Amino acid sequence: MIRVTVWNEYLHEKEEPVRHIYPNGIHGCIKEFLQTDEELVIKTATFEMPEHGLTEEVLKQTDVLIFWSHMRQNEFSDEVAARVCSHVRQGMGLVALHSAHFSKIMKGLLGTSMTLRWKHGESERVFCTAPYHPIAEGIPERFDIPKEEMYGEYFDIPKPDDVIFTGWFSCGEVPQWLWKNLLFPARPRGISSLLYSGSTKDH
Repeated sequence: MIRVTVWNEYLHEKEEPVRHIYPNGIHGCIKEFLQTDEELVIKTATFEMPEHGLTEEVLKQTDVLIFWSHMRQNEFSDEVAARVCSHVRQGMGLVALHSAHFSKIMKGLLGTSMTLRWKHGESERVFCTAPYHPIAEGIPERFDIPKEEMYGEYFDIPKPDDVIFTGWFSCGEVPQWLWKNLLFPARPRGISSLLYSGSTKDH
């Protein structure tokens, strides 16, 4: 069994139109589709829980942390960020979603500013450039996302161990989805779109 903790700020979803799209929060939506896999045990945690829900006990029982952040990067506890970094260095996997690239956790692990270029509303074609990687298992050689947020170069990150996916945006940007040790900053995401919901599963 793989023990997965899905962490989300759970702040955007308290206001419309995001609340209508994700009534149970983005973490709830991610949990719903992940728990269809019988090999996964899923729990969730959010920003406003004590210690952001990421206590030492929770992290000890987590094999993979899925981490979604955006609004409260600077308000995230330094102590909790250091705790998460420690567990990642000890072998816990981390999937960083949305603006989690700019979180204290990612900055602490990679030692760079994690800055990048950003634009909203572009279409993207994604190519699988490392089909041998476990994260790419079951992913087609390419797929399209009709409307997506563009995270473009220069992305201030150390040289990756591998480039799993490469995207091409209609505006001409060509960003990459990187793998560094046990870290995977996963880019496609949407606050005000249905990107995590089952209605876009064909994309």
